[in-house]
Amino acid sequence: MLKISRVSRRFGSKTAVENIDLEIPDGQMVGIIGRSGAGKSTLLRMINRLADVSDGFIEYGGVRVSAVKGQALRSWQRDCAMIFQQFNLVPRLDVLTNVLLGRLNGRSTLSSVLNMFSHAERRDALLALDRLDIAQTALQRAGTLSGGQQQRVAIARALMQGPKLVLADEPIASLDPRNAQIVMDSLRDINRQQGLTVITNLHTLDTARAYCSRIIGMAAGRVVFDGRPEQLTEAAAREIYGADGMKEAFSEAITSTSMPGQRARVPALEGAV
Repeated sequence: MLKISRVSRRFGSKTAVENIDLEIPDGQMVGIIGRSGAGKSTLLRMINRLADVSDGFIEYGGVRVSAVKGQALRSWQRDCAMIFQQFNLVPRLDVLTNVLLGRLNGRSTLSSVLNMFSHAERRDALLALDRLDIAQTALQRAGTLSGGQQQRVAIARALMQGPKLVLADEPIASLDPRNAQIVMDSLRDINRQQGLTVITNLHTLDTARAYCSRIIGMAAGRVVFDGRPEQLTEAAAREIYGADGMKEAFSEAITSTSMPGQRARVPALEGAV
């Protein structure tokens, strides 16, 4: 279980995240929603230790990961894989090598420098690409792929870490609706088939409802909603996005075509925008 206790993060006089308390059991798929600047990305970066907490602590499996250093920190960042909006691939390298880079955290410096990957590691990388239906691009330069393909490569690279949690920071923000759906389907499949905890920041309410079993709403650095998708009322959405942000809550939303019968829009919110 991931436990976030009284966590705050300040940047000088600005408080980006304030007094967050959350418990996320293993195996959940959680969507964190809110307007730009709500603190979503800062929260994920603190979980992964790309940013330190100012107050409070973060635990996983009884270990206070917000305080680990050195090898323990590298181990945590291997167990807690991060997927970014910008993909963070090496464009000049082929897709297979980009995926293999997910193993570097667990390798010696010498073998990393010499780019020494075993046959087993190459097989695992190809399997990860195949799982995401992108194995045919293995020998292409990453920079030649579409945005949706690059994000799937980034997910495959994260899987190569052998993580216990996957954090995705606005993974579909720069994608068109079709590619956004493919990426969200991939994240949900990882959650369901491998039992991995997936925590993803999402800009739109509809996408979170379509894919996540739990939604956390943030506003001004605080958690203002935490519940199941069907509990997200119009009043709760207005608290998350503000009266002037309701159109933003639905912009560029996607639906899950593999979830028959589920409507992306909350009935109580029809007409609210």
